[in-house]
Amino acid sequence: MNLHELCDDYATATEEFLAAAQQALAQPDRLDRHVDGGWSARQVVHHVADSETQSAIRLRRLLAEMLGSDIQGYDEDTWSRTPALGYESLPIEGAIAVIASVRASSLAIARRLDASDLTRWGTHSESGRYDVAEWFEIYRNHPRFHAQQLLEALEA
Repeated sequence: MNLHELCDDYATATEEFLAAAQQALAQPDRLDRHVDGGWSARQVVHHVADSETQSAIRLRRLLAEMLGSDIQGYDEDTWSRTPALGYESLPIEGAIAVIASVRASSLAIARRLDASDLTRWGTHSESGRYDVAEWFEIYRNHPRFHAQQLLEALEA
């Protein structure tokens, strides 16, 4: 995929997740259902909001900082179980707004890139060398995976 296509697919993935999130908003009585011990729709939305904030910082660090700079991972399961973060109780409207805003902001930056920017890299604390091309691969697919997970939880 060329850079234009990567950006378009990133935008489409955003739309797909936000459409699934709207289904969750329309079914508040189903927000806390689980599939086989997996996350509820509410937990999925809060996770994606946190993941997207991490994503936005990672992209900016990859572009602005010295090659090889540290890119910090985080333990998403621990975050999901931390009561203060509200994965099991907070309303999802704010998290959806975060997702929409952060992805729009990151997309605006991504549309300014040129092909050489795809090779800018940092060192991820969990997976090692991590470049902008990999960032695209992860964050084009991440919301799609979680949109499906969210919809399955609503149907549980």
